[in-house]
Amino acid sequence: MAETLLAPAPPRTARLPLLDVLRGAAILGTLMTNVWIFSSPGSEWGVLQGGLGSGDLLADPSPAHVAATVFRALADGKFLSLLTVLFGVGLAIQYDSAARRGDPWPGRYWRRAAFLFVEGTVHFLLVFAWDVLMGYAVTALLVAWLLARSEKVRRRAMWTAGALHLVLLSLLTLALAAESGSSGTGPTGPDPDAVALYADGSYPAQVLFRLENAAALRIEPVFSFGLLVFLFLFGVRLHRAGAFTATAAGRRIRARMAAWGLGLGLPLTAAATLAGDELFALNRYGIAPLVAVGYIGLIGIALDRLWLPDPLVTALGSVGRTALSCYVAQNALCVLLCYGFGLGLATRFAGTGPWWVMGLWAAVSLVLAAGSWLWLRRFARGPLETVQHRVLSARR
Repeated sequence: MAETLLAPAPPRTARLPLLDVLRGAAILGTLMTNVWIFSSPGSEWGVLQGGLGSGDLLADPSPAHVAATVFRALADGKFLSLLTVLFGVGLAIQYDSAARRGDPWPGRYWRRAAFLFVEGTVHFLLVFAWDVLMGYAVTALLVAWLLARSEKVRRRAMWTAGALHLVLLSLLTLALAAESGSSGTGPTGPDPDAVALYADGSYPAQVLFRLENAAALRIEPVFSFGLLVFLFLFGVRLHRAGAFTATAAGRRIRARMAAWGLGLGLPLTAAATLAGDELFALNRYGIAPLVAVGYIGLIGIALDRLWLPDPLVTALGSVGRTALSCYVAQNALCVLLCYGFGLGLATRFAGTGPWWVMGLWAAVSLVLAAGSWLWLRRFARGPLETVQHRVLSARR
């Protein structure tokens, strides 16, 4: 393997905990979107019927609606894109480690991808229908193969995947706009049977429902596969450029990312949000990655300039070091709190406004931050990270 492909190593005396903090922010930020799924009528199935739309802000400018709309607009798709970029960064780091050891690549990386796919499948069936791990596992296999190819091949693959995604996204956006214009109405509302299932149905019934409707519930990673490939490879490029190092070059890159990502992404997000739910897909899958780039730069600047208090850095870093465990745990907690076979908060607080949903996000985030910090005081890895390490380290 060519040593020129290796990213510049950060100085040992100036280690920046940026990647851990970014992962922690991505995990908790993803929950900022998913918490609305758990708390909405029809829950996971309601997403396919417009359940993630924020509604017409101009028609209801109440403080509660404004707060919920801003909360959702700042998160929806943005932290998922951030998490995807970071997965590409992690893949590049593993490649660099293998190159420095002289190990073949991708070698046995397929075992790691297979573990992630199996974990994602279990998570999909038993916990949460809108799992991202299965899509990441498949994408990782392709990108791992591309890492052993030339820079020219990776660059072409990256821009081809991005172009194909934009074509699909444009067609979907036009279809949604045409459907809304022809009917003159927005989403018809959640399916009553799905509402009853998540409000009063048993846990086995919900698992069976996911299994029976797996094709529809797994449509997101299929539709967004081009975006996943693009963001994985974009993360590789950022890593190669030293964007996450505690160097002057790294700080310059992060400053440009914040300026371009937020300077363009936030106004576009505001415009798409005000335009209504017809531009939901464009916002989530087109504008969100641009904002995610800005978030990386902004968080990096905040760490560089010590704007973040130490407890917050520690909390986000702890969640980031146990990202897989926290991702599964936050969804499991919300299932137990919101669905009918648990505490049934979604039914109890139905019609009371959005404040309790945002409070639920804050409470679960605090539990994850405290739990991960306490766990890492005793163990070097998170629970699922430990299982993964032992499975992948076992002899054949």
